[in-house]
Amino acid sequence: MVFTKHKLFAPAVLTCCLLVFSASPSFAQDTTSPSGSRTVASGQKMKIKGVVTRRDADTFTVQDMNGVDTIVRLNDKTSVKTHGGFLRGGTNYATTNILRGLNLEVEGRGNGTELVAEKIRFNDSDLRTARAVESRATPLEQRASDTEAKLTQVEANAQRLSGQLEELAAVSNAARGGAKAAQETADAAVAGVNATNERISALDDYEPQTVSAVNFKTGSAILSPDSKTKLDDIATKALNAKGYVLEVSGYADSRGSINLNRALSQRRADAVIRYLVENHNIPLRRIVTPYGYGETNPVADNTTKEGREQNRRVEIKLLVNKGLTAPGPAMTPKSGN
Repeated sequence: MVFTKHKLFAPAVLTCCLLVFSASPSFAQDTTSPSGSRTVASGQKMKIKGVVTRRDADTFTVQDMNGVDTIVRLNDKTSVKTHGGFLRGGTNYATTNILRGLNLEVEGRGNGTELVAEKIRFNDSDLRTARAVESRATPLEQRASDTEAKLTQVEANAQRLSGQLEELAAVSNAARGGAKAAQETADAAVAGVNATNERISALDDYEPQTVSAVNFKTGSAILSPDSKTKLDDIATKALNAKGYVLEVSGYADSRGSINLNRALSQRRADAVIRYLVENHNIPLRRIVTPYGYGETNPVADNTTKEGREQNRRVEIKLLVNKGLTAPGPAMTPKSGN
């Protein structure tokens, strides 16, 4: 989007300016390549809105609602702040707070290919969401890297095991006059390698171990004593589990506006997260980004008082990693006769 200041001109001057704007290539609109990336002309002023999909040292990529990517360059003059409210300014932030998943606005000028940022603005709530996404994404990426390294090690072990099995088959054939015992040993070894590969492949696969819900009073996000007792039980089970994460989802009944119910359900989910973190030291990396679903996904009839009480809830799922809890493979070759 190109910003142009509007002024009043005499008819002759206005006509002259229109001719200049039509002929001069320096005022051309931004262009989009077939790959879906935007090129910003040198000196062109632009304002874009979108989500950060990639972050590098001095640049980041913003994808707008049309799916077009724009590379934004940072410098020491870039202003990074939150949107200011009524009669107050926003909060200044360092450029390191521009994270993947952050919904923001960027104003700046092109350098021929990129948009050099002059102002970057976003909401506090969007920054909290991006931080939660980053805290969840980083360990998952590290886990994927570790999994790849483990798979490489398994392949190397399998190759060494294959050579050992060939030697074992030769000795068995020479000593017993047949290949039956060696074949059974080889089959057991291959089965053990396959079981190990399956276990490593399941490192990013989770299954629910415990599902619980806590309820709230009308219009409230305050935890009751009974709700805190339930959360204490969930925290105890989580801290005794291996490879766990907690999925927290907030809901509301159908009374009130859609936006009000969404905000209320998010506050309820945040209240559960705060209690688990502050009272049981649950690490944030173990918590999936909490989300408020508002009045969607009701579990009971919203036309009754009892039904609405059940729908004012936060659901907590304790998910356990299959790859870490599965038993290790056992190689037990059959003995030959």
